[in-house]
Amino acid sequence: MKFLKQISIAIILATALTGCAAKSVESTPKAAFTPTLDVDVAVAGDAATLQFKTNMIISKEHYNKERKEGEGHIHLSLDNGENQIITDSSTVLQPLSKGPHNIKVSLHNNDHTPYNVSKSLDIEVK
Repeated sequence: MKFLKQISIAIILATALTGCAAKSVESTPKAAFTPTLDVDVAVAGDAATLQFKTNMIISKEHYNKERKEGEGHIHLSLDNGENQIITDSSTVLQPLSKGPHNIKVSLHNNDHTPYNVSKSLDIEVK
């Protein structure tokens, strides 16, 4: 009888501990999505072609709508000018004047809140 009581207690404790472990795993918060960004630039004549590489989904259809993790658009600024909104994986800037130019690119959620991921590129138009 004493043996059965010990087994019952062991089973109850194991079940309780397993339940607690399962709850702690379920309540662990999911890590926030942090997108990656790389930009390739090719300058030809008075044009600069930019190719954006990111693990974020660049979304035309959800632009300016509700925030959706892992999705968004690009803000691009040429020579500290106004932001241009980019909803494609590439864009062409032209005509560019001869000389140096600075391009700033940043990733944003559909609702324009920043992902805090950006790049600054310097180019030269000959």
